[in-house]
Amino acid sequence: MSAAFDIGCEWKRVSGLEAGPDTAAVPLEGLLVRPRALPSDTLHVTLHPPGAFSLLPVQMELARQGAHVLCAASRYARNDSAAILERVALDLGAFVRAARAEWGYRRIVLLGWSAGASLCLFYQAQAESPWVAEAPDGSPADLTGLAPADAVVSLGGQVSRARMLVEMIDPSVRDEADPSDCDPLLDLYARRKAPFAKPLLEVYRRAQHERVRRITAWAHDTLAQLQGRCGPEADRAFLVHRTLADPYFLDARIDPNERTVGRCWLGDPERVNSAPTGLARTPTLRAWLSQWSSDDSQVDAVAAASRSGAPLLVIENTADDCVPPAHAREIFAASVSTAKTHLKAAGANHLYMGQPDLLAETVAATRNWLADHGVADGPRAPS
Repeated sequence: MSAAFDIGCEWKRVSGLEAGPDTAAVPLEGLLVRPRALPSDTLHVTLHPPGAFSLLPVQMELARQGAHVLCAASRYARNDSAAILERVALDLGAFVRAARAEWGYRRIVLLGWSAGASLCLFYQAQAESPWVAEAPDGSPADLTGLAPADAVVSLGGQVSRARMLVEMIDPSVRDEADPSDCDPLLDLYARRKAPFAKPLLEVYRRAQHERVRRITAWAHDTLAQLQGRCGPEADRAFLVHRTLADPYFLDARIDPNERTVGRCWLGDPERVNSAPTGLARTPTLRAWLSQWSSDDSQVDAVAAASRSGAPLLVIENTADDCVPPAHAREIFAASVSTAKTHLKAAGANHLYMGQPDLLAETVAATRNWLADHGVADGPRAPS
């Protein structure tokens, strides 16, 4: 393990954000975390779509080991209810441009954790060969002109927010206005008879897709009606009940790894499923289409990895209690990069909760991989 550096923090602002139907015109903010006495021409940029810098467990360890890290926050910091992921990618681009043009960094590493991984891969693919010109709701989102990074790291990365939701949503809900109206045959927590038989799982997964598509159809219809009455910028927030009922958390045979069965990264999955807050709980119609609709969302790490040639490190936490290991496998398999590596962090959970030594080892391995690919300065971290 490398020696710790004295860490300093500095607020960074990126101005010029234009107002839109979903946000006011406010500057973007980020926190630059770096060793006080160690200059660098490489900046690691982290941005988690719904959050701010405090959500990311890896940043302080990176800085402690000698890296410069920008903990960036999008225009939707700490509230993803109205987040349009295409605009989050534009926000990430603003930080990348400022890092090179204003802050003196020559090389950029996009470090994506969890949902940040699919965002970073989407951003990089767009920067290399843009194809998105609008968000799924039809509003403009011109992603041409994004500056590519020099490498991408996916740490505990998910394929997409939409993929996560369709795997986790509770298919037993029959009435979206009444979460107590549930189909007992599809109520995961009423059954609790793991291991689950394959035929039941197939029915369950189909029902999950069907529920997401019912909500999506309603969102499209409602948005069209609102726009017809109130104009093109109309939108509305709504409530989605019971969104954490993935059999993965109860059955160790499903995509097996070293996770603790009966728990998830948020605690008891049954309690989270019925709690008033949770995954995709209060989206707007437009945000649902961008983030959560499996038929509409454009931010998909598998699709993006198949279009990006940048060096890619995929880190799979082998005790991940949020993202199933299939996500890492699929992202890595889809990547067309000639400089790609799939690294397994043995025993690591999604948040590295209570695992400081494992986190330090993973960060050291990341730093060494970047050095091997010419995307980091300074000495290699001791192994």
